[in-house]
Amino acid sequence: MPLALLALAVGAFGIGTTEFVMMGLLPNVADDLHISIPTAGHLVSAYALGVVIGAPLLAAVTARMSRRTVLIGLMALFVLGNALSALAPGYDWLLAARFLSGLPHGAFFGVGAVVATNLVAPERKARSVSLMFLGLTVANIAGVPVATLMGQHLGWRATFLGVSAIGLAAIASLYLLIPHDHTHAPAGGLRGELAALRSLPVWLALGTTVAGFGALFSAYSYVTPMLTDSAGFAESSVTLLLALFGVGATVGNLVGGRLADHSLRGTLFGGLTSLAAVLLLFPVLMRGQWSAALAVTLLGMAAFVTGSPLQLMVMEKAAAAPSLASSANQAAFNLANAGGAWIGGLALAAGFGTTSPAVVGAALAALGLAVAAVAYAVDCRRVPAGGRERVVATHVPQEAEALHR
Repeated sequence: MPLALLALAVGAFGIGTTEFVMMGLLPNVADDLHISIPTAGHLVSAYALGVVIGAPLLAAVTARMSRRTVLIGLMALFVLGNALSALAPGYDWLLAARFLSGLPHGAFFGVGAVVATNLVAPERKARSVSLMFLGLTVANIAGVPVATLMGQHLGWRATFLGVSAIGLAAIASLYLLIPHDHTHAPAGGLRGELAALRSLPVWLALGTTVAGFGALFSAYSYVTPMLTDSAGFAESSVTLLLALFGVGATVGNLVGGRLADHSLRGTLFGGLTSLAAVLLLFPVLMRGQWSAALAVTLLGMAAFVTGSPLQLMVMEKAAAAPSLASSANQAAFNLANAGGAWIGGLALAAGFGTTSPAVVGAALAALGLAVAAVAYAVDCRRVPAGGRERVVATHVPQEAEALHR
């Protein structure tokens, strides 16, 4: 695997850290700015809104630019957003800075996934995407806990300054390691990019992402009360247990990337089936501490097995606009975050019990499996008899050829 993937992973590490660290810093921010914790929670929503809006928008307007330049520019915007977060004089300014920080998130992963697949031979495309996502999953193991502790002891502003420093390191890595390239935009320009997203297979792939990861966030958003109220853990143990989720996500991401290079559809179906099974078992596994720790690990593993296959599936179905489609998939991921948390909260509010969001998540995973099955049926009708699907491309791109020389 080319060293350039390390630069993408460093950027993903910074993005993953700033995305999830706010959950642990909400009490500190609320106390410092004299606002309630629910009001501080809007800072999480502002970041997610920035991702949803920025992902397709920035990918579309930068379609004719060098992807290396785009990645560096997106990371510069990321550094600016986090630096402004650290310097925000009040809540409204912090809200705007968090929105700005979220804008480059989806486009970075979207464009980065295209660059990653162009750096390797066709049979290693899924693994290249999983190595970029490795930065995101490792952020849950190391970045988020360390950044949270930094915020608790040095102040939450120090956390965002630290994340800005990670962003600067990512810019240096991207500048040094990502090969120079030229625009790969289609001749149709922006209109051609948007037209590529109109096909049914693209929307079915995006729908699978929303349902599949909605299943994850339906349960994960409420995993803390599950661990404390059902499994009997002390609140001080939750941070370590959430690191186990990151371990599971890292393993699942790497395994999913390797398996998807052999069977993309099989890995996707297997991952969604495993996710539904793990979530169905949550009410039982949460009755004991050891089994609860296992459940959290398995949740991360089962969910992130599907990460690389879903990213490649969307890119394949919109081959004329891979950057825009790949970025749109990141927007779908964040819609799943918000939607899954909302649906899981409905189960809690209805009084179905602390572990009820996991059961709702199992139903969403089953829905994702059904959408994936419909997508497969549609593809079978489109692929000629004796033909086979391609994953993104079947040629070795110029970037890969240059690296192999």
